[in-house]
Amino acid sequence: MFVGTLRLDLLLGDVHSLKAKRSVVRPIVAELARKFGVSVAEAGALDLHRRAVVGVAVVAADARHCREVLESCERLVAGRPEVDLLSAQHRVLRPEDDLAAVEDAYPDGG
Repeated sequence: MFVGTLRLDLLLGDVHSLKAKRSVVRPIVAELARKFGVSVAEAGALDLHRRAVVGVAVVAADARHCREVLESCERLVAGRPEVDLLSAQHRVLRPEDDLAAVEDAYPDGG
């Protein structure tokens, strides 16, 4: 079993409040979960109006499938006109990897 993670750093468009930020981020999170069956959440920059970090995780029997799902998630977000994708960090953990590998991949916690 493989675990794939994706960290998406987003710059939001015309957003001037946390309420407006939620109205942009929440539909993206919901669409990723619905369309790809992944676990997804806003995972960083929670107190900034125009920035968001979205974390995605998927579990699959093979690494190739993990990568394909994560790449599809990245393409979906990159295609959204209301956000600019600043960076995307992919990571696929093998069965012999442990949680320390995730912590090394994301040292800032998100």
